Amino acid sequence: MSASDLAIVAGIVFLWGTLSARLERFDVTAPIIFVLAGLVLTHGPLSPLGFEPSHELVKALAEITLVLVLFSDASRVRLRDLRSDAGLCLRLLGIGLPLTIGLGVLLALALFHGLSIWLALLVGAALAPTDAALGAGVMVNPAVPARIRRLLNVESGLNDGIATPVVLVAIAGVATAEDVASVGPGAAVAELALGVLVGVLIGGAGGLVVKVARRSGWAESDFAGSAVLALAISAYAGALALHGNGFIAAFVGGLAYGATSGKLGERLVPYVEETGALVSLLVWLAFGAIAVVPAFESLTWQAVLYAVLSLTVIRMVPVALALAGGHLGRAAVAFVGWFGPRGLASVVFALLALEDLDRSAQPAITVIAFTVLLSVVAHGLTANPIARRYGPRLAIAAPGPDDAEAHPFHPRRLIRRAP
Repeated sequence: MSASDLAIVAGIVFLWGTLSARLERFDVTAPIIFVLAGLVLTHGPLSPLGFEPSHELVKALAEITLVLVLFSDASRVRLRDLRSDAGLCLRLLGIGLPLTIGLGVLLALALFHGLSIWLALLVGAALAPTDAALGAGVMVNPAVPARIRRLLNVESGLNDGIATPVVLVAIAGVATAEDVASVGPGAAVAELALGVLVGVLIGGAGGLVVKVARRSGWAESDFAGSAVLALAISAYAGALALHGNGFIAAFVGGLAYGATSGKLGERLVPYVEETGALVSLLVWLAFGAIAVVPAFESLTWQAVLYAVLSLTVIRMVPVALALAGGHLGRAAVAFVGWFGPRGLASVVFALLALEDLDRSAQPAITVIAFTVLLSVVAHGLTANPIARRYGPRLAIAAPGPDDAEAHPFHPRRLIRRAP
């Protein structure tokens, strides 16, 4: 990136930082603004400035952002708080995610004639993971029950890593049929298991060290946050070095860190969150710069239909089936089904495909890019309004053990206030 590109990007980040609260009052989110900024810089009136991020830079930004988001989200999750909802999380990941991938593959084969099974698998798997960051208004809105927010957070944190081996198999299948066997189901399971192991060891040990260092006064407060940031990257890079799943390692590392570091370690997590939020802005800027126009240039009605169905039927039906009998209520199930935005994970997978494949993967890249773009707009604009409107109803339909304290209109709090 040249000095002029860096100056442009820094200026845009500065403007967003000074106007973000004002814009978010109108439900205009950061991804929307930065995708538009990337589009204007490369294909609009500001294109003479020559802004053009490289694919390698965008790929690196997307991957490190995903790592930081997974680690920080997971470190906020307390394992003891998940005991009552572990069954629902397992349903979404063990039933909902495979069904979403399977339906996505079948829809791709039905809509795009001549599409190979490997490209269909790439589309279905790349668009299956969700990104809670795109529905940030839901994740931080106290009107939404803590149980629902926690369920969405855990699902979005884990499904990226679970889908990663499937995506890699699909990319290998597109490249050469001979390479598919080298990344078979056994190797995929081994990658996941190794990622879990690396995450537990690095995250757990790192959390203990941070806890002791903070308690003993060994860690300077100005630099303690940097240690946690380095821990997240260490979990990811360590897993990759051992041929494990780096994204799973980052998430499990965050869980282990949160379990062992205590409240002293939890206070350092915002440093990782803020760093991840900053880098994610650059990812969305680059996405708008290099992916939006090519997607529209090769857009077909089949791709538009697939994107719409991917965000609705392909997501909501598996969620409804997975949560059937979970006593959440129809409103809560529909809410969880709708807030399955596609974001950073899908962008990373698309960039991996662009890096490793030739133009034969363009139909798949077009579908993925357009679906993510549609999700950025649809979920960004609806997160806060739907959360405000249906939050109280969800608190009644899907109460959790902590919602009586978290939600001011929860029935148990109203009863407690009664004379």
